[in-house]
Amino acid sequence: MPSKRDTSRDGQKNKIETLLLTNFKPLWSFIQSNEGLSKKVNKTLINNAILKIPTRPYPFSTMSPYTSWESLKDRTYSGLHLPPTDWKPLVPEKNYIGVNLSPTENFEKNLPPLKDLEVLYRKKGGKTKYSPKSSLMFPYFVQWFTDSFLRTDRLDQRRNSSNHEIDLCNVYGLNANITRLLRSYQGGKLKSQILNGEEYPPFYYDENGQPKEEFKGIPHQIVGEYDEKKSDKIPPEKRQKLFVMGIELERVNVQVGYVMLNVLGLREHNRVCDLLAKNYPTWDDERLFQTARNIVMAEFLKIVLEDYINHITPYHFQFFVDPPAFIDEKWYRTNWMSVEFTLVYRWHSMLPDKLIYDGKEMPMPESMWNNDMIINKGLGAMFEESCSQPAAQLGLFNTPEFLIPTETASIRAGRAAKLRTYNDYRELCKYPRVTDFNQITGDEDVQKELKRLYGHVDNIELYVGLYAEDLRQNSALPPLVGRLIGIDAFSEAFTNPLLAENIFNPETFSPVGWEEIMNTKTLSQVLNRNVPGGKEYKVSFYNEDWKPS
Repeated sequence: MPSKRDTSRDGQKNKIETLLLTNFKPLWSFIQSNEGLSKKVNKTLINNAILKIPTRPYPFSTMSPYTSWESLKDRTYSGLHLPPTDWKPLVPEKNYIGVNLSPTENFEKNLPPLKDLEVLYRKKGGKTKYSPKSSLMFPYFVQWFTDSFLRTDRLDQRRNSSNHEIDLCNVYGLNANITRLLRSYQGGKLKSQILNGEEYPPFYYDENGQPKEEFKGIPHQIVGEYDEKKSDKIPPEKRQKLFVMGIELERVNVQVGYVMLNVLGLREHNRVCDLLAKNYPTWDDERLFQTARNIVMAEFLKIVLEDYINHITPYHFQFFVDPPAFIDEKWYRTNWMSVEFTLVYRWHSMLPDKLIYDGKEMPMPESMWNNDMIINKGLGAMFEESCSQPAAQLGLFNTPEFLIPTETASIRAGRAAKLRTYNDYRELCKYPRVTDFNQITGDEDVQKELKRLYGHVDNIELYVGLYAEDLRQNSALPPLVGRLIGIDAFSEAFTNPLLAENIFNPETFSPVGWEEIMNTKTLSQVLNRNVPGGKEYKVSFYNEDWKPS
């Protein structure tokens, strides 16, 4: 029986907030039933989540340890919520935005070697801990939609290649040149092919195993990510089935869940094109494409905010999209992806070692670059089977062996960005600094290893501390991960240009497109209108048997 975590450093205000939001269900149901009241509460709670830390623009980025005009506008570098460890304050007696920053000399001196930290991720006894709340579709969706805007440069980890928006670039292309190669220029649609009666993206390679000339210019792999081309290690039969999509060929095909969601995005775009063409027969290809693209992006923004975010939280109140409520808020600023936001979305431990495919167990690595799984089974059945099995639990001692190098690479990325201590980030996010390992987790094995590796809680680095924390009751995430996601996810989704005051309206999306957006709230809805045969597939981020405690 694990020891109970010491909650004395949770903070009284945080405890009260959690108590109110996770109890009194009849009150929250009443609030949700009243449109005017629910809008006010929705605005208040979202603002409360975002304003836990100072708002953009950040004084610092990974460009330099001081603020310059270039560092304030060059978004090829990643943002930083806290100054880097090599920052030298000009006014030493003044706290940085209210945070008593840890001395960096001792912190950096006491960091353990990366190899020694592998033990924190390896499973005890080889056993997987499963999530009581989330289906396997949850981490599939997370990887898919975050890979479109959290894009660290592998050659220089201070830099990124992100567009800094939830723009579905994995479907539409990272830039205009790639978008051009993906378009069919007929009826506004993306290029596609029919396999076993269902629509899929085209294959990148021809029947001779050579890249098709029409896709020259679509990147094959992330620059500097691998020592040698991973495609050389992909069996020819898998390599032949790699789909052309909006970002690097190897990344976008790497995992079956990733491909499933990209195929769904393509089908939804082409479906919307048909709907628009039917209702607006005078529109040309360009207008059909651009309007359908806007509609699909807005639909997925709603899914992120109303389906995905509500799965994460343990609250009774269900958040919803209400863009006009936030246009005058001080956090309503241009997006800039931060290093910290990248690290809170590395949920490698949520992938189990094995998955069920066609009723049989399969090692997770076998699903990599394996598009035959979807082609042979069909998209709807793949979604339903993924939703019928649990994700693994997010946390230490639970990462599949093949992903442990990815975990240590994430720690390396935090060190390259010179991130400050876990305790510094707790204080930034309005949590009291921990003074003992048992205030982080009740798991005695985790406490023991953290103490052995770091010696003192003030030496723990952010990436390790994030996932060392126990999960919140009825939540998919630990507390600090959840808080940082609430800050960045809300503030970066609601500032998307498509949700702006003068853009989020029927004139932009067309009356028909506006109705599609208003009627879209869940991933299940999008899937079930894009599969043949009329069968209703069960699609959810929740485990089938999950019940809140």
